[in-house]
Amino acid sequence: MKADIGEMQRSFGEIKLFPESSDDLWHLKHLVIPGCLVFATTLRSVEGATDKIRPEKQEKRPVRLGIRVEQVEFHEYAIRLRVFGLIEQGVDEGSHHTLNLEPGYEISVIRTWFQTDLDRIDRAVKSAGAEAVHILAIEEGDAELYRMHSYGPRQIFSLTAGSGKGMECSTRQDLYDAVIAVLEPVIGPLVIAGPGFIKEDFARRLKALQPNRAGALLVIETRRSGRGAVQEVIGQGVLEKLTGDLQLAREVRFLDELMARIAKGEPVAYGMQEVSDGVKFGATETLLIADTGLHNPDVTALVSEAEAMRADVVILSTEFEPGQRLEKLGGVAALLRYPIS
Repeated sequence: MKADIGEMQRSFGEIKLFPESSDDLWHLKHLVIPGCLVFATTLRSVEGATDKIRPEKQEKRPVRLGIRVEQVEFHEYAIRLRVFGLIEQGVDEGSHHTLNLEPGYEISVIRTWFQTDLDRIDRAVKSAGAEAVHILAIEEGDAELYRMHSYGPRQIFSLTAGSGKGMECSTRQDLYDAVIAVLEPVIGPLVIAGPGFIKEDFARRLKALQPNRAGALLVIETRRSGRGAVQEVIGQGVLEKLTGDLQLAREVRFLDELMARIAKGEPVAYGMQEVSDGVKFGATETLLIADTGLHNPDVTALVSEAEAMRADVVILSTEFEPGQRLEKLGGVAALLRYPIS
């Protein structure tokens, strides 16, 4: 992501954003919110020159529009962000229009910005051009490959011995060879994780066949397998070491801390009312917000109040397990300095 942050008064102003990847579009989903004004160049049907054959012919031409946003949808697999709203500036004012944003599509966003928004932009800018990290969770008879995104892991391959489509994986060696074939086009850092000795055995086989991987290969011991192993890897701070990105590890750690405090009866709050009280009384040390709540005015008001009270605010992705668990607790929670009831 590229960003141009101009002068802002009291956190209100215009920021130009240039997404370069699907991860950037996911970030934009949380930066372009209902009620904000977005300027972009888009194609719009305009009346063409009248002729006798087709007197009402219309053609689409590039025009710059200002859209007052009503709805935002992120389509991960289409690599597209749809922004729907009312044209406030430009041709056909008062009509509705949908912007289909893709990587390489510059927009300007005018709204009130919170520190969490600026942190998100900074994170996206710093990760620009970084190679994607892949995590292979492997154990006896099973292998799963995940690609890491800003919003969490995405499974891109899964194989269980004996169930491969068109592949006979009746032995451990067959499984290794099938996984190595899938890894052939994968570039960038690779983490091999899982319980037991299988991961080391597979890593030796991989290095022997693809020696160029040795410098970008980590083998990590975990207690769990599959997706659970991936979460353990993230919680151990491995991504932070590989890419400098702290966020996903923070999400794991803070959610684990929240659940541990709940189990021990230590000071926490969850649910809108309890958390609002914690922020109001100045008892909130860390405010945890599920990203699905960022388009809710009550939640954004809570974030603003927490920032004013100098509480740490952490936004958790609901594409990732910690955010999903937080969502089940009401979407908001807080680690408190002291009990409030």
